[in-house]
Amino acid sequence: MDKKRPLAGARALIIDMDGVLWHGSQPLPGIREFFAALRARRLPFVLATNNASSTPAQYVAKLAGMGVEVSEDEILTSGIATAAWLAQRRDPASTRVYAIGEAGLTEPLRQEGFTLACSHKEGEDWQADVVVVGKDETLTWDKLATATLNLNRGAEFIGTNADVTLPMELGISHGNGAILAALTAATGREPTIIGKPEPELYRQALRRLEAALEDVVAIGDRLETDILGAVRAGIRSLMVLTGVSREADLAQVDYRPDWILADIREVTRVLEEG
Repeated sequence: MDKKRPLAGARALIIDMDGVLWHGSQPLPGIREFFAALRARRLPFVLATNNASSTPAQYVAKLAGMGVEVSEDEILTSGIATAAWLAQRRDPASTRVYAIGEAGLTEPLRQEGFTLACSHKEGEDWQADVVVVGKDETLTWDKLATATLNLNRGAEFIGTNADVTLPMELGISHGNGAILAALTAATGREPTIIGKPEPELYRQALRRLEAALEDVVAIGDRLETDILGAVRAGIRSLMVLTGVSREADLAQVDYRPDWILADIREVTRVLEEG
């Protein structure tokens, strides 16, 4: 095996989406060719994202609009991973969850059988055993207040991911980590994080792929999440430079990806060269 050659020995991929495949609603150049190369080589993959706002069906539709066909089984979000992780540790039938998030978080929680608590302004059923926080473009003062009230009562505190920034068409905006930081400032509580760089999201992706660690490569754009998460999960990684991190950032950390390529067009070129 040529360890210096990108993707050497890869038999399955775990691929990030924001910053790798698109910025916001804008697909990055070469996305169709990239997926065509994966399909032509019958290379299995899981699209694993820290973004918990969208459902697999919504991601399928988004990719279809970019000319790419994937199945819902090929998509794993931190919302799905969080709901599955929580269901392994608490009885959903007897656990009330207050969720800050969109359908990509609330639907998996409901599917696992959890009862979702309402806002403190919507009724008396606002008290919860667990507060789970994911990206939420409908975030309000009342949502933050309900989460704070529950956390101050002792509710467990879980974040789908801790990304403080998010690549968008116009530049870098705030991510879910900024919401978590606000709640930590208000309560003094630190959340348990399920998404990257914690290894749980990668572990669930590996189970879907039914692949050995040495056969898998993670592709991402963020050193502190995608790459560090791969290191912690014990899998190899490839960083593309179309998202948040740059090569110069490597000087600030004590870990690194196995390979660095400019973008998914370069990844496609490597795949086509066999």
